[in-house]
Amino acid sequence: MDNQNAVVVFSGGQDSTTCLFWALKKFDHVEVVTFQYGQRHIAELECAKEICARLNVRQHQLDMELLNQLAPNALTRENIKITDYEGMPSTFVPGRNLLFLSFAAILGKQLGAKHIITGVSETDFSGYPDCRDSFIKSLNVTLNLSMDDQFVLHTPLMWQDKSEVWELSDQLGAFEFVKEHTLTCYNGIKGEGCGECPSCKLRRNGLEQYEMRRNDGVVK
Repeated sequence: MDNQNAVVVFSGGQDSTTCLFWALKKFDHVEVVTFQYGQRHIAELECAKEICARLNVRQHQLDMELLNQLAPNALTRENIKITDYEGMPSTFVPGRNLLFLSFAAILGKQLGAKHIITGVSETDFSGYPDCRDSFIKSLNVTLNLSMDDQFVLHTPLMWQDKSEVWELSDQLGAFEFVKEHTLTCYNGIKGEGCGECPSCKLRRNGLEQYEMRRNDGVVK
């Protein structure tokens, strides 16, 4: 495809920031879209804005507050407890990736961007059905049919666990940036986070595994 313009679905977390660096290496022009859906911590939006400013990337922020009304969960309600990864986590937001990617493609059409990048992963997807490769491929077909266009949904992290995501960020020259500036914590703490929530544990375990491999000379 000759089109080299891309839109990254961007939250300011480890995965989407790694995807942003990946897109900046791969495409000629990259912009990001961030969604405000009444998420638990406004710090997530502030973090995303700060990262875009540091990288001089244009950010679009779309209001998806209706999703908050329709899908109460631990990421939109402080009175819903964040549960660990047993069955369907309480942090699952039904329809989130369906809506986010659909609106990203609509935005992409206005920007003349055919490439949509998202940080979903079936390897470390925590049971979320909308992070599966089959869903992404199905949605890609649906988006193209719905707008009579030729978008490509890219998932650079689809088959990578968290240690491999850290490795990719290192290969992209973004390891320290991702480590310091991203926000993955469910309690809204940037960098290393609270260390106790499921998201922080997943991030930390992946980091420790990667650093162990790197120190052993398994990766360069």
